[in-house]
Amino acid sequence: MQSTEERFAAIREEFGPDSLQRVEEMMNPGGRSRHAMQAGAKWILPGISQQPWHDPRSNPEIAPLVDALEGAHPAIRREHERTWRAKPTAFSQYEHYLTRQEDWQSLHLYRDGGLVAAAAEIAPTAFGIIRDVAVARNLICPLLESHFSTLLPGARIAPHCDLWNFSINLHFAVDIPDGCDITVGGETRVWEEGRCLLFDYSFEHHAENRGVRPRTCLLVDLWHPETTVPERQALTILVTEVRQLLAGT
Repeated sequence: MQSTEERFAAIREEFGPDSLQRVEEMMNPGGRSRHAMQAGAKWILPGISQQPWHDPRSNPEIAPLVDALEGAHPAIRREHERTWRAKPTAFSQYEHYLTRQEDWQSLHLYRDGGLVAAAAEIAPTAFGIIRDVAVARNLICPLLESHFSTLLPGARIAPHCDLWNFSINLHFAVDIPDGCDITVGGETRVWEEGRCLLFDYSFEHHAENRGVRPRTCLLVDLWHPETTVPERQALTILVTEVRQLLAGT
C-alpha cells in the first residue's frame, strides 16, 4: 500500500510541484493565522476566505445545486413530512462529533463516502438531487455527509467550531417554524423556508428551535469552492488516514 507521501507525490506529478503547498502549510505544526472565531477548528487551510457567511448563488459550482433544491421544495417537504409521520424509525439521534442529542434527529442521504440507498425510496426527490448534482459533479465532500437535520421544539445546538474550513455547509430550509435561528461567527440569521443558507462552519456557530414544532433543514457538506482539485484529493487521503489511525485500523 502506498504511503501518504507517495500518494501526495503522485498528485504533485499530475498537477504540478506547488499544487499541494497550502495543504503542506496547513499540516505545519507552526500553524497559520486564523480568525478568532475559528479557534476551535483543528485544521485551517490557508488562503480560504475568512468569512462566516457566503452567498449560496455566488459560486457557479454550487449555484446549480441551490437551484435544484429550491425548485423542488414542495416535493422535498411533502416527502419528508410523510416519512416523519409514517416511518419514524428511519430517523436517528444525530451523532455529532461532539455529542449525541435526542432532540436532534437525522435522516441520511449520503454518508461514509457514498449514497444511502435506503433513502432513495423514502426521500426520492432530495436523494435524486444529491445523487445527480452534488455527487455526480463532485461537489459533496466525501469525508462528510448530507442529511435531513430535524431539531425538536426546545432543542439547542451549543456553540462550537467544526473540524476544518476546507468544506462548507449548505442548509436548505425544508420546514421552518417561528422561533428558529442560527448564529455563525457572531451573526444571527433565520432560515427562509424553501431557500438555502451557506456558511463556513469552522467559525463558531450555534442553532436553536424555540418554536412549537420541529425545524427541518437538509444539510449538505460541500467542498469549499476555493479549494482546488489536487487539494481535495490530498485532503481526502490525509483525513481518511487520520481517521484510520484513530480507529486503530
